[in-house]
Formats: sequence, structure tokens, C-alpha cells
Amino acid sequence: MSTGPEPRAGKAPFDFEQTFRAQYERIARVIAGVVHDSARAEELAVEIFLKFWRNPKAHGENANGWLYRAAVRKALDELRRRNRRARYESLFRFRSPVPTPEEIRAAAEERTRVRQVLGAMDPGPAELLLLRSQGFSYQELASTLDLNPASVGTLLSRAQEAFRKEYVKRYGPQ
Repeated sequence: MSTGPEPRAGKAPFDFEQTFRAQYERIARVIAGVVHDSARAEELAVEIFLKFWRNPKAHGENANGWLYRAAVRKALDELRRRNRRARYESLFRFRSPVPTPEEIRAAAEERTRVRQVLGAMDPGPAELLLLRSQGFSYQELASTLDLNPASVGTLLSRAQEAFRKEYVKRYGPQ
């Protein structure tokens, strides 16, 4: 079985299968944490690994960082796609409301608001917030997003403030 594209001259072959086995579940979890649809998250994770396999330049020492950045971006793109679809469906009234208990409705509404705010934010701060919400440490954030470890706290604080401002702009103070 092939382990990926042919190695460049002077480099050891990259073990795609090992990387896939080691990272697939976590990549799918990161995406699922954003899109809240595990089946769709798995589909998107496969797309990311296909793109990764086709991009030999990503097969370096920071391959995991490339994968996580791609996962967060793919998840944000999925949110934007859903938001566009919901907007178009509401124009044509294709959606039919499903009655649910008040607590479930309120929780679902809040999740939707958070997704919309994240989808409207610049990708950098949104990526930072999403990865941090998935339990990434400051060091992992720095490595994954190619940031200076000393600036992660400041960038995270700015991202949280940008999220708060966008949320208040859209939905008012809570």
C-alpha cells in the first residue's frame, strides 16, 4: 500500500498512514465540536486528509499543525455554508419549525448564535477560540497556529474580546 506521494530527493518517505491513524479521531472531534454533526465532521476530516495527502509540502515537522489549521478552517467554512443556506431557506420559507421544550430551544438558539458569530469573525481569532475550546494548551495553540508562545495569552484575550463585541453587535448585551 502506498504511504503517500513520492518523497523528494534526499528526504525520508513520509508515513501518511501513521499520521492518519494518529490524528484522524482528534481532527474529526475538532470539527464536530464546531459543526455539532459527527457524521459531517467525519466527512470533512476525510476531505482534509485527502488534501493533506495531495500536498507534499505539508508533510513536514509541523504536519499536525497543518492538519489542525485545515480542520478549523474547514469547520468554519461549513458554518458559513450552513448560515448561507439558512438565510436562503428563510427567504423561501422552506424551514418548518419543530416544537421542542423551552430549555432545548434556548440551548439550540445559543449554539446557533455562537456559530454565527464565529463564522462572521476573522479566521485567525476564530481558529484560536475553537482550538482553545477543544482543550488545546497555550503551547499546543502556539505550535498548531505557528504563533509565538509568549503572545498566545494576549491573542486569546483579543479573540475573546472580538467575539464578545461581535456577539453584542448582533444580539445585544446579555
